[in-house]
Amino acid sequence: MNRRRLAALGVALCIVVVSSLVAGLQPRTVSGLAIPLASPSRPASSAPPAEPAPPVPTSGAARPADCASLVNGLDVRRQVAQLVIVGVSGDNPAAAVSLVRDNQVGGIFVGGNATALLKDRSLAAVQAAARLPVAVSVDEEGGRVQRIDDLDGDLPSARELAATKSPAEVRALAAQRGRQLRARGVTVDFAPDTDVTAAPDDDVIGDRSFSADPARVKTYATAFAAGLRDAGVQPVLKHFPGHGHGSGDSHKGTVVTPPLAQLRAVDLVPYRNLADYGPVAVMVGHLDVPDLTGGVPASVSPAAYQLLRGEFGFTGLVVTDDLGAMKAITAQYPLPDAVLKALQAGADEALWSSGGRVDEVLDRLVKAVRSGELPKARLLESVTRALRAKGAC
Repeated sequence: MNRRRLAALGVALCIVVVSSLVAGLQPRTVSGLAIPLASPSRPASSAPPAEPAPPVPTSGAARPADCASLVNGLDVRRQVAQLVIVGVSGDNPAAAVSLVRDNQVGGIFVGGNATALLKDRSLAAVQAAARLPVAVSVDEEGGRVQRIDDLDGDLPSARELAATKSPAEVRALAAQRGRQLRARGVTVDFAPDTDVTAAPDDDVIGDRSFSADPARVKTYATAFAAGLRDAGVQPVLKHFPGHGHGSGDSHKGTVVTPPLAQLRAVDLVPYRNLADYGPVAVMVGHLDVPDLTGGVPASVSPAAYQLLRGEFGFTGLVVTDDLGAMKAITAQYPLPDAVLKALQAGADEALWSSGGRVDEVLDRLVKAVRSGELPKARLLESVTRALRAKGAC
């Protein structure tokens, strides 16, 4: 081989090596956010180090720049499957893998205190079973509501955080927690709680609320959401239009809120200027607002979603509170009907923590799309939001 050919071969080899290095340094996209490879410094913590994050699946294809081609390439069953978040048991990783492999659901929710699914890269196997990324959610608020405290240490309640930490410190703590979640494969946190209340700590909301002052709630919720987002975890504000002054616990039955004018003055204040939070999702609660929802829970009320999209100008992802284990819903609607009513009303994703019944729910949704009960435009709008929120397009 002559010198000229050797030189050309050497140049080509250099180009391949450099290209590979550059490709390896591209930022990773998680939950719709570009996450650089270099993470911020982790605050000091006594918690054990979290495990490496599983990769986000791409099904071997480049990430489409336009969601339309991806959405339209799915059949109806796969489209509706992207709009459900199904509860899975934290102690049975194999069942979670089977659920995703067999149904290609858009999201799973890991509740309870079992942690097997959050260890040993178990969630990587769940993602590997999916043709599109799966949104893996928990409700990691701190205090009474947290999922990885046995693995990564305790996180104080919202009320305690607001009483003892500055907003900057709360952002740092939330970022630390977010990195721990993300390293275990979690991509969505149903937090922070943006309810406003002075109720006792053990009330249904109680110390899950940052404060009885709506402005202070927004300040601290903004900090917590920013910390999660810094770590590549999608924050979800809850429970719109406000659970803090409700008549009871929606896990146990119907909850009636004060009239809308009073909600606007107090409970809805944290939802004003939602752009202040940066990219977030919003969870709609099972709350009957007397002069808004007409006697039905907000989660299945078109008027509630119109309020959020209209007066509050929200254009992001909207998810329901739990449709499968809260009597405010289950006492009135069978699960498939509750899911359909929520999507018809304007929800983008329907959650049921109880798990199971996936075929039954998807069959009902497919039938509704084909009959026109669930308009095609409504379906495509939500599938697009769901895929964008996961960074799938």
